[in-house]
Amino acid sequence: MKITETQLGAPCWAELGTTDIDAAGSFYGGLLGWQPEAEPNTEAGGYTMMLLDDDPVAAVTPLYQEGQPVAWTASIAVADVDATVRAATEAGGVLIAEPMDVFDLGRFAVLADPAGAVISIWQGRAFQGAGRLNETGALCWIELRTRDTAAAQAFYTSVFGWTVNAGDAYTQFGVDGKDFGGMMAMGDDFPDGIPPHWALYFGVDDVDAAVTRATSLGAQVHVPGTDIPDTGRFALLTDPQGGAFAVYTPKS
Repeated sequence: MKITETQLGAPCWAELGTTDIDAAGSFYGGLLGWQPEAEPNTEAGGYTMMLLDDDPVAAVTPLYQEGQPVAWTASIAVADVDATVRAATEAGGVLIAEPMDVFDLGRFAVLADPAGAVISIWQGRAFQGAGRLNETGALCWIELRTRDTAAAQAFYTSVFGWTVNAGDAYTQFGVDGKDFGGMMAMGDDFPDGIPPHWALYFGVDDVDAAVTRATSLGAQVHVPGTDIPDTGRFALLTDPQGGAFAVYTPKS
């Protein structure tokens, strides 16, 4: 879906911090049809936009901080980064990266929720965020995996004002009644060494074909194609540099 107006409180961007920008660009280009476009300003440090049909849908970046893992991070659109940082820290969150202006494009900060799951916030100016969402090749869902779902729900609803649609085993988050993500409890199937985290899902036409293509490009499969009753089909993978992500096809 082509985006003409950013929804405050909802995901607006996705960034992969990685050890090899060129290799990551080739991998996701081969899998999702993205075209890399490096930021020409040298102050950007190698920041590379990924385009889908000439619209920005994600970015691949260097690892800017010591000890930073290879990982995808979702950005939430906010009206005021600094006010959101204050709300998040008052609610028990931790500031990972201080609020900073990015040229004339916007202002951002990086936060961790009280359990340690990392998420970014973005106050758009000249750049509002992804030009496409919820379609093949674009970000279509974000999912929090955490060991304390009640605490997480309290934090995110307090900071972002998300609506909650809670079921027995899964909780969906949204804005103005439109769900964009969910939350699941990390049970015994998650090793103790895996911290709470956000997983990013990207749309594909055929999950199983995408898995086959991803493995041919060097990905590892962690959860093979799996049906979600009355919803769709997904798989969980890691790219060749170790970035975890998911692919998803909605039920037709």
